[in-house]
Amino acid sequence: MTARHTLLVTALAVASTSLASSGSIAARQAKPTTLGGYIIQHDAEVSKNEPGTHNGGGQTVGYSFFADVPNLKLIFRKRALKPGSGIGYHQQTEDEIYYVLSGQGVMTLDDKEYPVTAGTAILTRTGSSHGLKQTGPDDLVILINYEK
Repeated sequence: MTARHTLLVTALAVASTSLASSGSIAARQAKPTTLGGYIIQHDAEVSKNEPGTHNGGGQTVGYSFFADVPNLKLIFRKRALKPGSGIGYHQQTEDEIYYVLSGQGVMTLDDKEYPVTAGTAILTRTGSSHGLKQTGPDDLVILINYEK
């Protein structure tokens, strides 16, 4: 193990001890170090019940991770689409990646429908249009990533 790996393992051990003893979000934000620092967030801290985005209808649970971090140029979200909900069809203004964690749905990409299930990754490019509809008995859970 290199000195850098030892330092990282030590930092993670200290962070774990700190998290176990303190439930506050402030305790989860480490002060910057020579390695750059880190932030740990959990679903329960960021979850929010929301309607389907882009007028998709139904109910979803959105998880906007690291939304308040200054100078972070990425959006990283998880969304659980409840049965019958969706993300409305809209034109994309930046490259965006969807990744299906669980459930099933139908993604419409430039007016063509594609079934999506766990393990499906979709890149929507600037200028394309897309929407997503949950199908099946279980929530459709996705990760979404794009630049601010």
